[in-house]
Amino acid sequence: MPVLVMKFGGTSVADLARVRNAAEKVKREVERGYDVIVVVSAMSGKTNELVGWVEQTSPLFDAREYDAVVSSGENVTAGLMALTLQEMDVPARSWQGWQVPLKTSSAHSAARIEAIPRANIDQKFAEGMKVAVVAGFQGISSEGRITTLGRGGSDTTAVAFAAAFDAVRCDIYTDVDGVYTTDPRIEDKARKLDRIAFEEMLELASLGAKVLQTRSVELAMRYKVKLRVLSSFEDTDENSGTLVCDEEDIVEQNVVSGVAYSRDEAKMTLISVADRPGIAAAIFGPLAKAGVNVDMIVQNISEEGRTDMTFSCPVNQVARAREAMNKTKDAGEVNFRELVADTDVAKVSVVGIGMRSHAGVASTMFDALAAEGINIRVITTSEIKISVLIDRKYMELAVQALHDAFGLENAA
Repeated sequence: MPVLVMKFGGTSVADLARVRNAAEKVKREVERGYDVIVVVSAMSGKTNELVGWVEQTSPLFDAREYDAVVSSGENVTAGLMALTLQEMDVPARSWQGWQVPLKTSSAHSAARIEAIPRANIDQKFAEGMKVAVVAGFQGISSEGRITTLGRGGSDTTAVAFAAAFDAVRCDIYTDVDGVYTTDPRIEDKARKLDRIAFEEMLELASLGAKVLQTRSVELAMRYKVKLRVLSSFEDTDENSGTLVCDEEDIVEQNVVSGVAYSRDEAKMTLISVADRPGIAAAIFGPLAKAGVNVDMIVQNISEEGRTDMTFSCPVNQVARAREAMNKTKDAGEVNFRELVADTDVAKVSVVGIGMRSHAGVASTMFDALAAEGINIRVITTSEIKISVLIDRKYMELAVQALHDAFGLENAA
């Protein structure tokens, strides 16, 4: 039988009624002739509760025990889903990560998937099992310890299973009915896209869109796994939701497919840095070691051998970045006059594979922002995106203006 992977997020299995609703969707796919691998998250709010318990018990916790605790939420959901399917006369059983076994690295709370052997689940399918309900977010290390994959890890689990089992598709069920041109809570003219390219989805996910986890999109793109995002709370068919696929599978490509934003950004500027070979490495090496996720980087024109270096990072990493830079200064590795942090900025981006073959996207974007009196602080570009850093108070206005400027209300 062809294999279909279905993933249900926390809101989709938040209580027993929603577990049953999800199980009914699984049963329909079994009736259509699929063997189904269901990947489940913990019930909504459960992981946060478990993390809280760990932190209250042991502020300097052992990461191995942290994983043992926080992975238990998915185990509960998997068992309840299997029981519900059995009550519907659907042959199903639950699988924890170690039972598959889903093999991972030993980086607890941030493990990477290394292999998913098919033998155990394939044998059960051959014996008549129709649904394997897999606990997402978890695996087992070479030392035999439970590991977790980090936040959003159930999406990654689902895509990895789809790749390992040559699934026809990986359906991600969530609380939205697809991928939109921008956040409908900000722009009421936002439209659901029927299809979006892997590269566009990867950019949107990394730039702030919360629909899919970035690692899952990277994995899908690498292994050519077709992803479909659709709602758990609506009746769906083969044409529902948004299909994330190869660029070649999209007949007509929009110049811009979406507008993304990230509210929690900070702009940091090292004032009067020596302009010499190796200075960038001397700055960004320590930042990387400190775990600072640097995004935009701008270096000003040098005057008398000195320059300013500006970069952006998440606002919750400002203290870490400041500490790393002060250490390098104290060690005499980087000499700068002052480090200025602006924590009142936001990043707004336009994304589209059509940018490769269309000129004027930057001009349209900058004209739209200028018309609203929005000053651009930093600009970065890639082949299929343009991002700007602006004052946070203008973020929603910028999203709306750009959505209008590129006619995204007509996107499909």
